[in-house]
Amino acid sequence: MRLKSGESMSDQPLISVTVCMRNAAHWIDDCMESLIQQTYRPLEIIAVDDGSTDGGDSKLDSWKGSHNGIPIIVLHQTAKGLSAGRNLAVENSNGVWIAITDIDCRPDPYWISQLFEVSTGLEGELVAAVTGRTIFDEGDTKTSRLRSRSIARKYSGRPRLTSLANGPCSMFHRDALIDVGGFDPDWYHAEDMEVSLRLLQTGGVIVYTPTAVVHHVAESSLKLFLKKRSRDARAHMRIRRNYGRHGVRKPNGHIHFHDFVSDAQEVVWMLPTALTGMSLAIAIMCWWSVGTPVWWMASTTAMIWTVLYVSKIHQLLWSGALWYGAVLGVLDALFGRHGHSRIFSSKKR
Repeated sequence: MRLKSGESMSDQPLISVTVCMRNAAHWIDDCMESLIQQTYRPLEIIAVDDGSTDGGDSKLDSWKGSHNGIPIIVLHQTAKGLSAGRNLAVENSNGVWIAITDIDCRPDPYWISQLFEVSTGLEGELVAAVTGRTIFDEGDTKTSRLRSRSIARKYSGRPRLTSLANGPCSMFHRDALIDVGGFDPDWYHAEDMEVSLRLLQTGGVIVYTPTAVVHHVAESSLKLFLKKRSRDARAHMRIRRNYGRHGVRKPNGHIHFHDFVSDAQEVVWMLPTALTGMSLAIAIMCWWSVGTPVWWMASTTAMIWTVLYVSKIHQLLWSGALWYGAVLGVLDALFGRHGHSRIFSSKKR
């Protein structure tokens, strides 16, 4: 019997693990070490350098060859972005399944095994992708603890069938991924959400398993945290415009809801609420004479609100970053950039 590409004589198919990086030399060794400790076989690893200038390209090259019986292929491209890098990895892969992670992640040894265990799905399910659980290290800053706990809450209520195959911890059926055109390099951020929605539109399902765990390095920098949350909101505007306000319609007519920024629901209204309350209190203070009961009530309210929101300054800044990203998303639609068609033209998809 002749085996198809990617199959082995065992019951387990070849799985290709892919990781892309740019200017992340300090994270390479820890990530690659965690990948070669995977218990699943047969396995191959495809690492792509996306135009690094920090010496990461040569460090990645040092991992070429075979480690723990796992062949490692290293590819290089000019700086084209994460989606282009992942597509290059897919093009050079031989696996039946394509797993993806990020260079700042450390998958558990049983990560691939746990993903594969649920890849057949239930009767009648066409599994296009499987996704696991990302645990952000708490680190030693308020920002890193905030990020870690918000992600933990997001995963705590995730259903078995989900709408997002997260970039750090997912596995796609190669044929299904290729059939929908792979990752869209025109998209700015959230390329994992976008390809997930296209897979759902074709009738596939995405299975979530909390036992397939990937550890993400602590997100300690407040500046980087706010930049990423702004990018999340900017991408969310594009998702809502191109794929519906709440979700995508599957071939059977059912709506599958997306939850890309569900972890931000607790903070998104903090900035508007704070600005409205403070503006109202200041307006009352200006309108009424100093020393009147109404003036004292307004000034006391303003003081309480100030203390309250200063104590939650990280959440307030997070809220501001979300609204800033939403504004950028509207501008993207107006000018037809980053995956948008112009707002007064037909949608891209």
